[in-house]
Amino acid sequence: MELDELAGQPVPPERLPNIPRLVAAYYTNVPDPGVPEQKVSFGTSGHRGSSLLGSFNEAHVVAISHAICDFREAEDIRGPLFLGMDTHALSEPAHTTALEVFAARSVELRVASGLTYVPTPVVSHAILTHNRRGGRPLADGVIITPSHNPPEDGGFKYNPPTGGPADTAATKMIEDRANEILTRWMDLPRVRLKKALSNDRTAEFDYLHHYVDDLADVVDLRAISDAGVHIGVDPLGGAAVHYWEPIAERYDLKLDVVNRRIDPSFSFMTLDRDGKIRMDCSSPHAMAGLIALRDQFDIAFGNDPDVDRHGIVTRRGLLSPNHYLAVAIGYLFRNRPRWSPSAGIGKTLVSSSMIDRVGEELGRRVDEVPVGFKWFVDGLLSGSIGFGGEESAGASFLRQSGEPWTTDKDGIILDLLAAEILARTGRDPAELYADLEKKFGSPSYRRIDAPATIDQKEVLKRLSPEDIPARTLAGEPIVAKLTKAPANAAPIGGLKVVTKNGWFAARPSGTEDIYKIYAESFNDEDHLDLILDEAQTMVDNALKSA
Repeated sequence: MELDELAGQPVPPERLPNIPRLVAAYYTNVPDPGVPEQKVSFGTSGHRGSSLLGSFNEAHVVAISHAICDFREAEDIRGPLFLGMDTHALSEPAHTTALEVFAARSVELRVASGLTYVPTPVVSHAILTHNRRGGRPLADGVIITPSHNPPEDGGFKYNPPTGGPADTAATKMIEDRANEILTRWMDLPRVRLKKALSNDRTAEFDYLHHYVDDLADVVDLRAISDAGVHIGVDPLGGAAVHYWEPIAERYDLKLDVVNRRIDPSFSFMTLDRDGKIRMDCSSPHAMAGLIALRDQFDIAFGNDPDVDRHGIVTRRGLLSPNHYLAVAIGYLFRNRPRWSPSAGIGKTLVSSSMIDRVGEELGRRVDEVPVGFKWFVDGLLSGSIGFGGEESAGASFLRQSGEPWTTDKDGIILDLLAAEILARTGRDPAELYADLEKKFGSPSYRRIDAPATIDQKEVLKRLSPEDIPARTLAGEPIVAKLTKAPANAAPIGGLKVVTKNGWFAARPSGTEDIYKIYAESFNDEDHLDLILDEAQTMVDNALKSA
């Protein structure tokens, strides 16, 4: 992907989205269920789309909300449904639509006081807290968010009583039911917002303080306070904007929020690599504003709009998510003595092999799973994994007691963990990663995108090892060709090819007409270039011959 000439620069006015048009399209554009791109489609984390493209409109939200009600009835889930949303322009109208449907279906709802924004991990924490404390019937939740996607997008995620992203069987049931009723969405029951809010089954819930008051159980906030770590935070206009100052006040942290603005056009952002507005806290281009302030703080961090991702900024700059995952794992498993000695490490198959080397040194099992945080839910819930992380800057870990904290990604605790690491070791995560490189080598990691049609993406999902006849990759013998994840034998929706010193994985995008190739080399950049070149040739040949 070529670097846009304005990448990392403030958004020029002509690239700002037309928010009134976007919201109007939510109500006026009616999707055509006969067009695949306009149907309900749950990817790795819910349904996403844009009202301007007919892929995220009132009809979708009505249909998905009713489908979730049907799913709850089928699964006998009768407890409260915790409802959250982020700061995207389409989240507010979708939140209203969902609330009206859930109230019409007599769902016991928990909405934020004042209908304010609620981050994804806060909903997960609320579900688990209710259920762990013996709450019956069991609770579940919905978060209305397209994560870090551009301002034009909307999204809808369902978290069952396990607290994390719904598994494939659940999302398939919800998706199929939603598409079945999408053609008659206007005939489905709803109640007006005012009546829905006055319904005796709808109650306000103080999400913020329930979450903030519990944070000391998962991160050593006293150590951060005692060390006087000076922290900078940029919420990137997301749902955490009202959380950071209460956290600082509650735990006496030296913390400055550098940007308190909420603007659905996200006009305060700097453009991402491709010139789009994208609140990706793992991108140095999107995080350019906070990176420029790095010398003012001991450590700084940002989050995406629904706060399930983290971006750690040290004096050296933005830390790669893969690098931070390896450091966090090494630190946590040495500094959480109450965790089970059998608790393993969860990683996605496109995360760095540095994690495997850290895990081997720790004597901990490394469970490699397909892309998607849903694969970590059961492990975090049972405590069989102490940490689950994705290369895309999403992770969560157990309470200090070894009990589950969230089973969805939590950007807040990963941010605060970076401050704990600095407070207790005197060194920031970037310095500690440099130590890992001295010990295990210095890997080069990259992701590239290539164009692919819908049919080609379907072929890629169904590839088998036999479709790749090559015996070597970048001059090394191939030791594994994987279409199923080693930890659970679940289909990876693509292919991973491994050698002694490198690997690549190819998988289709769930939202764009591209496929993604992830690759890593423990040799050097030239070796990585060779892996990527041969990987693209292998995949292209497999797609042509299929």
